[in-house]
Amino acid sequence: MTKPKFQGRYRVESTRLPNRNYAANGSYFVTICTSDRLHFFGDVITGNMQLSTIGEIAQQFWAEIPNHFAYTYTDIYVVMPNHVHGIIVIDRPTNVETHHGASLALADDEFNKFSPLKRNSLQAIINAYKSSVTRWCRKNGYEDFAWQPRFYDHIIRADGSLDRIREYIINNPIKWDKDKNNHTNLWM
Repeated sequence: MTKPKFQGRYRVESTRLPNRNYAANGSYFVTICTSDRLHFFGDVITGNMQLSTIGEIAQQFWAEIPNHFAYTYTDIYVVMPNHVHGIIVIDRPTNVETHHGASLALADDEFNKFSPLKRNSLQAIINAYKSSVTRWCRKNGYEDFAWQPRFYDHIIRADGSLDRIREYIINNPIKWDKDKNNHTNLWM
């Protein structure tokens, strides 16, 4: 059975959880890949990531995410040759006031339920990051640079999971020779 087309194109389903508010407080493990997984960000040499100019910009702009999004900070992250792994934490103060028995935070979420992109949501943060890196590349003569259209996310729900993900990110350069994102592994 073929999927219906929208404006002559097949619609790609979202990878986000359908009823999840991605502007809600939480920790999110994110992976963003370059288009065709091309190595724009540098190379791993003996387990250490050697950043290219674009890689340095990708790292700098990731570190600056908290400067542009209130109540957001970055945990551990790494820029790899063709992708970025990182943990983004959204930590807004909780609203304990109520209005006719319903939390104002819940009422606000209900009001925004049909908004395509919530302000300061994970999607908005990643879109801004990808746009900033891409704009810098275009402005500085790296016209071939591009991201994959989507990104991968995992909602971190437990401290044990957070610890394992941090360890994975830290060890990513060391394990690059076995990484599924490493093109050279396709021919092994």
